[in-house]
Amino acid sequence: MNKSCFQFSDKVIELSDKALRDTADRFREIDEIAQTCTEKVLSAFQQNRVSDACFGGTTGYGYDDLGRETLDRVYADIFGTEAGLVRIGFVNGTHAITCALFSVLRPGDTLIAGTGRPYDTLCSAIGITGNYTGSLKDFGVRYEEIPLRDGRPDIEAVVRAVKEKKVRMVALQRSRGYSLRDAFTVSELSAITDAVHAASPGTVVFTDNCYGEFTETEEPKADLLAGSLIKNPGGGLAPTGGYIVGKRELVEAASYRMTTPGIGGECGATLGNNRLLFQGLFLAPHVTAQAMKTAVFCARMMELLGYKTSPASDAPRSDIVQTVEFGSPEALKKFCLGIQRGAPVDAYVTPEPWDMPGYDDKVIMAAGAFIQGASIELSADGPMREPYMAYLQGGLTFESGKLGIMLAAECLLEG
Repeated sequence: MNKSCFQFSDKVIELSDKALRDTADRFREIDEIAQTCTEKVLSAFQQNRVSDACFGGTTGYGYDDLGRETLDRVYADIFGTEAGLVRIGFVNGTHAITCALFSVLRPGDTLIAGTGRPYDTLCSAIGITGNYTGSLKDFGVRYEEIPLRDGRPDIEAVVRAVKEKKVRMVALQRSRGYSLRDAFTVSELSAITDAVHAASPGTVVFTDNCYGEFTETEEPKADLLAGSLIKNPGGGLAPTGGYIVGKRELVEAASYRMTTPGIGGECGATLGNNRLLFQGLFLAPHVTAQAMKTAVFCARMMELLGYKTSPASDAPRSDIVQTVEFGSPEALKKFCLGIQRGAPVDAYVTPEPWDMPGYDDKVIMAAGAFIQGASIELSADGPMREPYMAYLQGGLTFESGKLGIMLAAECLLEG
């Protein structure tokens, strides 16, 4: 007989049962979002005639890759844009994002961050922090940022800056990164895009869509959007990669930045990965819903234990990230230890803070994933700085995510 690795105290079982009762309405809302998003994805598959022939991969230059070309169109339809660029050659979301930025911006252009300071590694790529050769700043791009007002985008200030200056691009970030703010909703981001276009039709609006795909029934309006395939849209199956979608001429320019002018998206071997990218995308609304349920359950469990959470368990969500404020390095480490113990891979490992590339502070990370670094799989991390916040994301299934949260609660209660 298989011996279970999960032995919970009566206290944790009691808290878990109460958390499930308290979040039942939120779970139903999440299921409704998943249903709508699944219809959208399935329609895109059918309208673009996805067939078994799309699943064969290419090698070498990757000419005439039916699957790659069809997947580009499927992504464009799902996101409501003219064109798409979906490639395993993007090593992470930051790579896809910077590819989009560099494809538009030229020396002397002005880039405005319309949702406050970007997340840490993008700050390095822009040149806000660090001194990296080849950053946008090193390339001669001017950078400004519009601070948030009461934690929300200051649309008036963004419009004022666009009117007063010759702004080539306004960049928006949907998720929170390692900041303390909430994720911004689709309606908020789309409102900024509309306001910028009204004030300056030639200004390009770019949105970093990481962690947000399929958490609402629509995606943000923007001239360009980008994200990672090992987050929401990969459905836990994509082995690597990223996407850029948007206006046709801008996506084409991004493809030239990704490879080289004159080649762009016409080349790029898929190496047998097409089936995983299609299947992962098909599963993505459901898997994203599992991650959202895990986040809601985590929020309620931690609230019952007396910790501050964001979003609160009953609050609307626009990404899969859940934060818990622990106030001490010891509690943050215990929480991450519990999450690690709930992983299907490397559950025996003890997470320790380390000098993670691109970050100023040591970072602790709990992740036992089938795909290295996949944020759609259950993981938790956070910089070792006050107020010692854990940033939890992912959960391929709610059932496994629930077990991980319960183990984290056990570790916290052990004292």
